Formats: sequence, C-alpha cells, structure tokens
Amino acid sequence: MSTIKIDNITKQFEDGFVLLENFSLVFEDKKFTTLLGPSGCGKTTLLRLIAGFEKPMNGEISIGNEIVCSAKSFVPPEKRNIGMVFQSYAIWPHMTVYENVAYPLRIKRVPKNIIREKVEKVLDTVYLSQYAKSVPSQISGGQQQRVALARALVAEPNLLLLDEPLSNLDAKLRETMRFEIKGIQKNFNITVVYVTHDQNEAMAMSDKVIVLNKGVVQQTGSPIEIYRNPANRFVADFVGKVNFLRGEVNDGRIELIGISQSIPYDGPYTGKVVIAVRPENIDISQQRGGMLEGTLTTIFYLGDVNDCRVDINGETIRVITDGFGYDQLSTSSKVYINFKEFLVYEDDGKDDHIKIIT
Repeated sequence: MSTIKIDNITKQFEDGFVLLENFSLVFEDKKFTTLLGPSGCGKTTLLRLIAGFEKPMNGEISIGNEIVCSAKSFVPPEKRNIGMVFQSYAIWPHMTVYENVAYPLRIKRVPKNIIREKVEKVLDTVYLSQYAKSVPSQISGGQQQRVALARALVAEPNLLLLDEPLSNLDAKLRETMRFEIKGIQKNFNITVVYVTHDQNEAMAMSDKVIVLNKGVVQQTGSPIEIYRNPANRFVADFVGKVNFLRGEVNDGRIELIGISQSIPYDGPYTGKVVIAVRPENIDISQQRGGMLEGTLTTIFYLGDVNDCRVDINGETIRVITDGFGYDQLSTSSKVYINFKEFLVYEDDGKDDHIKIIT
C-alpha cells in the first residue's frame, strides 16, 4: 500500500520564507493525483518532501504503513521505494540509454537476464528501443526526458513522483505521452503524484486534482468537479478559460454592471454577484434573440473551433464555437448570445476571495 499522508508539516526556507504551514493532505493508494498550480505555489516543494529531498520543520510524512519523516525518524530517498522524474533530465551523459535505464536495477544487483528483460520492456513502452545504444547527446531533449521516465519505472516502484516530465516535449508527443503515462500507472497499479501547471495534463490524466496557490489547497476533486464546480474564483480562472461579469440581482434577473443588459436568474440570492461563464458554454447567433446583444469584433479560426470576441457596451466576452460555423459568422456584425451554463459567485469586492453561492 502506498497511501501518502502529510500531517501538519511546515516548510520554511533559509531566508525565513514559509511556503507550507501546518499543511495536511492525503494521496490515495493506487490513484493518479495531480498537484496543479502556478509557479511558486508549493507543488514541487511538496513533491520533494514526499521524496525525501527536503525536510519539513515539523510534522509527519508517511508512505503506506511506514513513517518516513517525523521529529524522531527520517528515511532517506533511496530507502522509500519510489521512482522520481525531475523537471530537468538528470540522466548520466556518459552512459547509453540502456545503461541509464538499467542503473537502478544494477545497484540492486538484479540478475543480468532480468535486467535485460525489464529494460527492453520499459524502453518499448516509452518508444526508445531503437535508441538503446545511443548516449544522451545523440538524442533530443524530449527523448532524454523519456529516458528519465523509463529509469524511474524500471524498478517497478510502489510510488511514482513526476515533476512536469512532459514540459520539454513537442505538443503532439506531449499529448501522446499523457495517455501513455496514465496507461503505465494502470498497468503497474502504482500510486502516482504528478506536478504540473498545465491544466490540460491535469484534466486528461488524473483521478484526483489538488489545486494549490501560495501553499494553500484551494480545491480537491475529480477533474470534472474542479472544472464544472470550482470552489473559488482562482480555481475557475486557473483551470480552463472563463469570463467574469459583475452584476446585481434584482427581480429575477441579474443586471450586469457596466453593460446595461441583464440575464434571467431564478436563484434565491440578492445583492452584488459575479457571474462565471466558460466560453464554450455560450451560444452565438446572428439571428435576433438571446440573453445579451453585442458586436462580434474578432474571429480566430483554429480548425476545430472558432475563438471569438464579442463586445457588449465596452465589455469583451470570449466565445468558443464549433469550427464548422466559421463561414456563418462575420466581424462587425450584431450578434446574440445565450449562456448554456454559468455559476454565480458572491461579490465581496475582493477579486481573490469570491465564493460560490449557487
């Protein structure tokens, strides 16, 4: 079992800066959990604490039934039965791809025939079999990152820690590797903790997403929960694209501030609110009728979608529509939009502290 329990830890750096304070969290056994957040939010520090490369000031960390860090004990990284892939490649330049991947098994004195079998299998999994005899300088950066991934997997660890392992791959290979890593996690039946600031990676790969900001957990949930029911404005803004509009509830409608238009609202709340609506949840038409009326200012044709901007009395709203409708839209024309789905937030006047109320 590789359930990870973080209990009341504090991490303070030499300059006195405290990033994680009285921090507690649980990572479920055999689940793919992603730590998602902007740079400096604490996700890599948390990963390094789990791995044993950093020590907290206080608190306790356990992996499975073993306490690996506490006031009384500390288990070094090499004794924690983990595999880790760093953001940098951290592979040995003087060794071939095969030798790099085989190294964790050789230091454990695994028989040569088993080493060969395991290395060949994992190299095939990450599409590097043809580069087994190459040294790192002879392969691309993306291929070097896959060497690091293969080396972490070859010893079949109970826990795999990944710190933005796809950041140096091109877009198509990055997309392919997302599903490969998820498939590997299922095949190996291991616990994975994955660090990224890329919401697409988090959505595609995770069983659970933990959104961090400034060392504080903002929300924990499945990808669909995080995306469709963000706990606050930060989560709504960081995970996906979103339009925010301020308004005030009045007689079954929300009067949009600065727009002089309104939308229907049947919720029980009154007073100032903020509406959050994702661009793909907006219908746009040049036929009269709709919640709001505006002018289509720009259309960006991206093949599968149209990425549009609509001006409503000086307020710009982003709308993403089906790419097949590109020829049916024209800039500078009057358009009508409907919100298929939106969230309403309480507006306390502080952009970073807007809470969902319905």
